[in-house]
Amino acid sequence: MEHDNQAKFDEKIKELEEKLPKMTVGVNCAELTLTSILDVLGINDGIINNLMIPLAGGFGGYKSEKGWQGACGAVCGGVAASGVILGGKERMSNASIPVAYLKGAKFATDFEKEFGTVVCSGLCGYDFSDPAAFMEYEKNNTWEKTCSKYVIWAVDHTRKLMRKDLRKKW
Repeated sequence: MEHDNQAKFDEKIKELEEKLPKMTVGVNCAELTLTSILDVLGINDGIINNLMIPLAGGFGGYKSEKGWQGACGAVCGGVAASGVILGGKERMSNASIPVAYLKGAKFATDFEKEFGTVVCSGLCGYDFSDPAAFMEYEKNNTWEKTCSKYVIWAVDHTRKLMRKDLRKKW
């Protein structure tokens, strides 16, 4: 079973490398990260897509009064996927909850080490709390040039981080 999941992840990564940079409409880093992983696991549910969509763009362009901005959607998607993998097809046990926190933190730490930050605006260069910035983001093909690579990395890294749990639960 493990080999089968690894082969499916390999196929998914290859598919994402080919298709993601070319996508121009309806791209959403949070949704694509989680649903790509769930596709490997055989889960397809539009409710999950809807759940993830507002998390892209740093929690939809969230900016606090103190200037804090939200995480990249690929980080949100990878962390969410780690919970799905850890829990399996049922709600995870209470004993697994601290492990889920640690896996989520490890994923975010690894992402930050790889790319320098987890904050969406720091990664893509646009502050989505300003609607004009989103227009610039699209005009400059930032998804193709920058953001699609975060999704691909997140899907692949989730597989690596969760390898043992994938074997046990999936």
